Amino acid sequence: MEDRPGPSASVLEFRLPDLGEGLTDAELVSWAVAVGDTVELNQTIADVETAKAVVSLPSPFAGRVVELLAQPGDTVAVGAPLIRVERESSRASVLVGYGPEEEATSRRRRSPEARSHSDAQPGEADIEPHEPEPPRPALEATRPAATPAARKLARELGIDLWFVAGSGPGGAVTVDDVRGAVPVSQPRPALPAAAPAAADPGVVGPAAREERTPISGIRKRTAVAMLHSARTIPQAATFVTVDATASMELLDHLRSTKPFAGLTLTPLPLVAKAALAALADFPGMNVFWDEAAQEIVTKRYVNLGIAVATDRGLLVPNIKEAHILSLRDLTREIGWLADTARAGSATPADLRGGTFTITNVGVFGVDAGVPLVNPGESAILCLGAIRKQPWVVQDEIAVRWVTTLGVSFDHRVIDGELAARFLATTASFLEDPLTLLSRV
Repeated sequence: MEDRPGPSASVLEFRLPDLGEGLTDAELVSWAVAVGDTVELNQTIADVETAKAVVSLPSPFAGRVVELLAQPGDTVAVGAPLIRVERESSRASVLVGYGPEEEATSRRRRSPEARSHSDAQPGEADIEPHEPEPPRPALEATRPAATPAARKLARELGIDLWFVAGSGPGGAVTVDDVRGAVPVSQPRPALPAAAPAAADPGVVGPAAREERTPISGIRKRTAVAMLHSARTIPQAATFVTVDATASMELLDHLRSTKPFAGLTLTPLPLVAKAALAALADFPGMNVFWDEAAQEIVTKRYVNLGIAVATDRGLLVPNIKEAHILSLRDLTREIGWLADTARAGSATPADLRGGTFTITNVGVFGVDAGVPLVNPGESAILCLGAIRKQPWVVQDEIAVRWVTTLGVSFDHRVIDGELAARFLATTASFLEDPLTLLSRV
């Protein structure tokens, strides 16, 4: 028999809220409840992943779960229904800002007289039956530009707009562009069947030769962001090789001092401090190309992104107002952010609002790299491995600590000269780190 709510019950529907990230959807990671469970107000009911962070959703009301409207792995649009909960009263305590919908046979609002004779309990809020408004999600920054009609036609034809060149104003995809595209779901022509071969116990079957993993979560969002970066930002890069011996000696000394006791002091915080000092000298590196407004936005603050490799994919949390932090504070913040990201505890706020990023490929033994600029920023600094190498010092060969720095940049707003001067200044701080003392 189908489990339906009783005649005196009300069924409340919880829709995916806008989590304040300006995104249009989230992926359901897991349910913490099942049909038939009784949930309390503010009890965690599900985990969703959006903006590269996993967020726990609290229940906006108490009652019995009668229906789960999405499955783990589903992408749910902001405003789409997630769960239905049965209550034995037409009144419900709700969390501020969620706004659950009530399904009822009558859509009439109660009169003030009827409300005055209700059986409301202290601390409870009225849930008025009303026609649900259609969701109005915010525009995602990495969404490809297209006319509404083009989006509708693309959905009907199974075409991915990321792979359609736009001919409309500002490069927007039009209906004609969509009609001339090939659906991404169109199958490839079948290959001629090979003649059956004799069974060989040493050869594995087709299923064991390949593994398919659904593209979802962080990997999916990273792919969207990097595709947007590669397609919309004309990028260039420049490099410099640095004698970092003095920096390594300074780090050895600082590790034994009281202010750094209990902290893991690696070269990265010192490189970050050097880059922040160089950004103060060259603010044109800490900018953003606002395509929609046709403006160059110069940031007078630095939210320093630190690329972190995790089991779930690459995350780039950022240190807010990093330009005002001391070397000790940078060391602490970098360590805390990295640990939080690897533990899967980074919040949307940690991952949002970066202005300049540093990635450290040296920890993997790599000498240099050309990273893509994060959308919303204009430059990213890459730190390579720091190794002992032969180096010319006062016309003699000596063994020194040497590393390579590289910077990728948006060539629309940053010229090669500016990038080179910024990189050379950063390198000079690492060659003579005592000069950073005047910037603390």
